[in-house]
Amino acid sequence: MTTQQTEPSEYKLNTVCTKCVMDLTVSGIEFDDNRICNFCKLHETLEKKFPIGKKGKNAIDKLMNTIKRRGEKKKYDCIVGISGGVDSTYIAFLAKKWGLRVLAVHLDNGWNSKEAEHNIQIVADKLYFDLRIEKVNWDEFRKLQIAFLKASVPDIEIPTDVGIYSTLYKVAAEEKIPSILNGHSFRQEGTSPISWSYMEGKYIDSVYKEFTGKKLKYFNNIKVKDMLYYSLFKGIKVYSPLEYIDYDKKQAGEVLKDTLSWKDYGGHHFESIYTRFVSSYILPTKFNIDKRKVSLSAKVRSGKLSRKEALKILDEEYYPPKRIKKDKEAVLDRIGINDKEFEQIMISPIKSYNDYKTYLTTIKRFKFFIKIACKLKLLPEILYEKYAK
Repeated sequence: MTTQQTEPSEYKLNTVCTKCVMDLTVSGIEFDDNRICNFCKLHETLEKKFPIGKKGKNAIDKLMNTIKRRGEKKKYDCIVGISGGVDSTYIAFLAKKWGLRVLAVHLDNGWNSKEAEHNIQIVADKLYFDLRIEKVNWDEFRKLQIAFLKASVPDIEIPTDVGIYSTLYKVAAEEKIPSILNGHSFRQEGTSPISWSYMEGKYIDSVYKEFTGKKLKYFNNIKVKDMLYYSLFKGIKVYSPLEYIDYDKKQAGEVLKDTLSWKDYGGHHFESIYTRFVSSYILPTKFNIDKRKVSLSAKVRSGKLSRKEALKILDEEYYPPKRIKKDKEAVLDRIGINDKEFEQIMISPIKSYNDYKTYLTTIKRFKFFIKIACKLKLLPEILYEKYAK
């Protein structure tokens, strides 16, 4: 006789935060006496800094006035980075409603799904925004992705993330656009632990040189000094309006479908074929990392999902094995490694950003000045909260 399970079988609940679904698989997690994790505490800190409701509306109104004032006598008020995902498309949709003159910018790293290609184009076709597409040098970028695979670190997707940020700054400087709109929402996305996602330019350079013996030539990298240059000398600032909204990604997707014929790509950040394969196979298989825990926890904390529902989702299959097999074949073929090389990558000893050259020691040493720079919007707020604090 069997008994019906009331909770997912693979989760020992005494290892999971009592408030969200972050657990002991997350390196660096800490619990208080009530077994509430440090990521929940960070969420509470961010909620105070980015209120919603009436205060949030007032903050957005003030923000829009600032962006429009800074954009006076210029062709564009701001840049919006477009990936084809929900968040970036929705922030573009809101920017149109707010009356902003937008240059949409997309970094094409060679991995867009068909749905993403469609969604990127509708920003231009349906919102009537100018669209600028920047392409990576494929041969170099392919080698950079292979280098991160061989580095045996969980930060496999960092080259794309850094490339997007640096491209937005570069285009903003070239076009003399003073503001960048970011589509991130900690209430929906959460904050990835530093052990899962360490992101900065010196790290990129270090890994590439370690496994190719060369320096990057074409890749738009960005380092702390570059960010200060863009902020201080070019006057470019990054704003995140979604942080002040009671944002619901599922509802946003429905709005985009109804108004823009936006197409769903089937999962969190699955608009990229490479990201889909990394998230659904490499990370859970080699590193025991399920990135759904971060976004699901954010939704639980924000009251958009119950903890029980989130645990149930985590107990379900991440992505169908047949689709993973198909993605694997496509990814290995495109980046140019064979099955044997890939299997060697999968069994190689796990490393972290600590095994390569980074700015982390310097960031921590100058955390006081970084805190001030973040408050002045010269550096991203999360740089202090996640790396320096």
